Amino acid sequence: MSLSTKMLTQTLRAMERNGLIQRVVHPVVPPIVEYSLTQLGQTLVEPVHMLQNWAYEHLQEVSQARMAYDQE
Repeated sequence: MSLSTKMLTQTLRAMERNGLIQRVVHPVVPPIVEYSLTQLGQTLVEPVHMLQNWAYEHLQEVSQARMAYDQE
């Protein structure tokens, strides 16, 4: 699965609007844009890691569920 530039831009703008990331544009040619997590965004690091761990722990079960679904 690939992410289009348009979708990436929309997602980053929404995250910036929601206060999760900060965007800094450096006035050079070509422009360099840096993104970083805000304090609010940092509060998501632990929950996202927990979700990642859950996904790894249940990878086989999810794979089996997908195969069963696809066979129907």
